[in-house]
Amino acid sequence: MDDYGLIASVLFGLVGMGMFMYGRKAGRMVPPVAGGLLMVVPYFLPNWIAQTVVCTALSAAPWVVRE
Repeated sequence: MDDYGLIASVLFGLVGMGMFMYGRKAGRMVPPVAGGLLMVVPYFLPNWIAQTVVCTALSAAPWVVRE
């Protein structure tokens, strides 16, 4: 993994952890699921460009999918 992949993994992992904690506290369903996926997806995508595209879509999911 190169430097960009590592930085993207850490950044999206932190965003995912924040979304997960917020969603559990607020009692909503979409943010914890998206946050959990944001923490797991970087392990399976070694290409940092694909990782950025997928994680950006997951980060936008709670605003697109309203409960």
